[in-house]
Amino acid sequence: MASLTPVSQFKYLFIEPRVRASRQNPSSVPARLYLQFRAPSGISKMPTKGVVVSATTAEKPKKRYPGESKGFVEEMRFVAMKLHTREQAKEGEKEVKEPEERPVIKWEPTIDGYLRFLVDSKLVYDTLEKIIEEAAYPAYAEFRNTGLERSASLAKDLQWFSEQGHTIPEPSSPGLTYANYLKELSEKDPQAFICHFYNIYFAHSAGGRMIGKKVAEKILNSKELEFYKWDGDLSQLLQNVRERLNKVAEGWSREEKNHCLEETEKSFKFSGEILRLILS
Repeated sequence: MASLTPVSQFKYLFIEPRVRASRQNPSSVPARLYLQFRAPSGISKMPTKGVVVSATTAEKPKKRYPGESKGFVEEMRFVAMKLHTREQAKEGEKEVKEPEERPVIKWEPTIDGYLRFLVDSKLVYDTLEKIIEEAAYPAYAEFRNTGLERSASLAKDLQWFSEQGHTIPEPSSPGLTYANYLKELSEKDPQAFICHFYNIYFAHSAGGRMIGKKVAEKILNSKELEFYKWDGDLSQLLQNVRERLNKVAEGWSREEKNHCLEETEKSFKFSGEILRLILS
């Protein structure tokens, strides 16, 4: 956790030395014994004898976090972008290590793998939307009925695949693990949970859409699934949620905000394991 910004105090101490007067002429002090003290620039010499103290308090500039001036959502976006590869985002810093991190044009998806991805994704969205609806923390209620919900759309897509003669699989380990983690997190750590909420919905509206389009071109004759459709203007829906997220985060301390940001890497890890199913 980040510590509170320290405040440093600096004091300039000017002490005029005591000079013992001559016995012959107590009132006289040899001129050569006078010592002059030059005050630092901006501080006037004080004519009064004795001890003169001039104190100034200098506060270090408050540390600014990347994106902070635009609101907490921008801070979350900045951290998330750093965890992308250069191929995925211009701000990306991560090296390509996993199959799903390669450019989508190089992917070789399968129908069975894509179905596993959709099933596990639905479980995660089911879990998220139930958590928001039940609102163990009052702040969660801010994110009801945002228009970004995906569970119902995924149900329609899976129904379509079933009508095409495909067998719909049961949720697998990546989806089950992530869903259970979200449940536990939502009950005891709201800041960390909000990090996952943001990354899941916003990532799907950006890179997720691009992946969906490319996969559809390869294995679905370019069919656009309901998973990648929203009612209303998506940019406005996202903006509305940004404003709600910023509003909720206004009540957090800097430590709580940092804790939320630190959860980003875990969010990417869990989502990446589900995304990898497309290539299975």
